[in-house]
Amino acid sequence: MKETFQEFEKWATDVIFGRAKGFRATMMRLLLYAFSGLYRLAVHLRLKGFRSGKRIQHYLGTEVISIGNLTVGGTGKTPVVEMFAKALTERGRKVAVLSRGYKSKNLKQAQKWPSRHTGELIPAERMPKVVSTGGDLLLDVKFAGDEPWMLAKNLPGVSMIVDKDRVKGGEFAVGELECNTLLLDDGLQFLKLAHSIDIVLVDQNSPFGTGQMLPRGTLREPAKNICRADYIFITKCNGSPNDDLIRKIRKHNRTAEIIECTHGPQFLENVFTGEREELDFLDGKYVAAISGIAVPESFEEKLTSLGANVEFHRVFADHHSFSRKEINRFMRRCIERDIDIIVTTEKDAVRFPKPEELDTPIYYLRIEVDIISGHEVWQSLLDRVCSPRPTADPLLLRQIPA
Repeated sequence: MKETFQEFEKWATDVIFGRAKGFRATMMRLLLYAFSGLYRLAVHLRLKGFRSGKRIQHYLGTEVISIGNLTVGGTGKTPVVEMFAKALTERGRKVAVLSRGYKSKNLKQAQKWPSRHTGELIPAERMPKVVSTGGDLLLDVKFAGDEPWMLAKNLPGVSMIVDKDRVKGGEFAVGELECNTLLLDDGLQFLKLAHSIDIVLVDQNSPFGTGQMLPRGTLREPAKNICRADYIFITKCNGSPNDDLIRKIRKHNRTAEIIECTHGPQFLENVFTGEREELDFLDGKYVAAISGIAVPESFEEKLTSLGANVEFHRVFADHHSFSRKEINRFMRRCIERDIDIIVTTEKDAVRFPKPEELDTPIYYLRIEVDIISGHEVWQSLLDRVCSPRPTADPLLLRQIPA
């Protein structure tokens, strides 16, 4: 049953992205298109509710920086969150990342956490999942979620809090961990928590996804809603100019500062031994790729650009939980094809079970953000966050544009 659902999920994703062909896929797209109109209306009414005050926003009296996008997946959000958290921590801010923990499992029992105010255990209903307080990892990846677990591993000194209700997560981070800066991971659509700054990521290669609203396409909101952004990061830049894309953005947002960046490969790391290799290690190697991400094509293109001969690429749905059976089957195929190495993504590596026979080494490709245009804007953004100023007054927080 689980495998059947995962296969359907993968097929449905291919339908939305246009990768699936044939009569069934065409009929499914027509059906989904009909539902997209209802979804668009629901998004409009929800935003209208927050603008009018009928829906309540919560103010936590500290900086809340939302990092999000208009589309579903694929904009390179996690490395940007990591870059922000590191930069702000280096400047002396006490940072917590708030994540919903997509596809993470619920704890059978809430973590036991004594309140710093009373010394008594915090009630279960007020307790989010604490992945890290800047030190050791406190939860397994299946309870944290792949991206929060990866961020917690890579961000010493930064707290990682997971809860679908990020107001609850934020209250815990501020009240119990004394954090003064909250990074709202994938936060553009989470409006229950008021944002001090809205950062929106736009993928250079697919700026507004498929151009269609969910569930037919990948847009969570109409493209015009980029008007809510204070800063726009054009991600995954490949060196070609962004003049046309910037003109499109400016039709909807004339004031947001724009930063252009690339998501560059840094090194390869063995998933099970931690051994690192330079990028030229891929040159001329016969590689098998395996991934469960929103846009697997971009991962394969990176490997090819680094000189790898990608013999085949096993693609799963985004955030797929790999089973040992799947990995053993994949490993046997690699042995039959005389593959030199297996390469996956860092996000997938945290969900990777060790195969029964490790006959072919398995590495993940480490990706980091590099700003190529807008360095002054980046520094002024950090200055804006780190400059001491009161934020408890709701009037000092940005309003949701009409």
